[in-house]
Amino acid sequence: MRATRLSLSAVLLSTAISMAPAFAVPALQAHRAVYDLSLNKASDRSGITGILGRMVYEFNGSPCEGYTVRVRFIIQVVAKDNTTLIDHQTTTFEDAEGKTFSFLTKSFVDQNLDKEVEGMATRGPKGLKVDIDKPLKSTLELGATRFPTSHLVEMIDKAEKGENFYQSNLFDGSEDANKVVTTAVVLGEKTDPDKSDPEAPALAKLATDKYWPVDIAYFDDAGKGGSDVPEYRVSFKLHENGITRDLVMDYGGFSMTGKLVNLSLFDQTKPCPASKVAPD
Repeated sequence: MRATRLSLSAVLLSTAISMAPAFAVPALQAHRAVYDLSLNKASDRSGITGILGRMVYEFNGSPCEGYTVRVRFIIQVVAKDNTTLIDHQTTTFEDAEGKTFSFLTKSFVDQNLDKEVEGMATRGPKGLKVDIDKPLKSTLELGATRFPTSHLVEMIDKAEKGENFYQSNLFDGSEDANKVVTTAVVLGEKTDPDKSDPEAPALAKLATDKYWPVDIAYFDDAGKGGSDVPEYRVSFKLHENGITRDLVMDYGGFSMTGKLVNLSLFDQTKPCPASKVAPD
């Protein structure tokens, strides 16, 4: 199981090509969201019979100062022959222009450190340079891409304009931080909330806000003629302030859900000048 992808799936709302036009920056809401995770379905071949856990996603920052994202999920994966406890922790920072992206990921399996990846990615005119500090120092040259928050901004912009489909590339520092992935994003029509929505209590005053249904398929080997079958898919409800909920994370052999159970809204930082635009 590709545990390092699980934490980013909620957030995984991030993708876009590097030459996209500039657009106005939406008011992304600084917040902490807590999701209960559970098994949705699993094939016999996967060997998984149960998943139970929780994910905490914290988003802070502004288009003036950049964006910090902290994600931690702890899940218990029950298989036919054993039970495994996975604790995955990620901290990233994306600068205001979407030019640099630092990342630190730690994965623990049964309370033992399994993997630690740390580094910095820098977007240039011809592509992406990734300097990895851990586990071993190395430098990689990858294709043109965007980072997570700048794609979230683009996704909201496209949804507001009524666009329903686009393809893009993404670097999020996950796994070994050595690849750019291709994504296919499907945006549904803006939808009124259901009064019986089980996530409404957690949403509180946002429970009456409209949202867009979103589906993203992630493909390995961006720009290299990779497989036509996605590595995984993520669907969710996206609010215009960047909050996401009602997650379904599908890895082929199994899928799991993430239901919003608690939402804390943070005070916003001082607004940026009106002339501030998203990175181009």
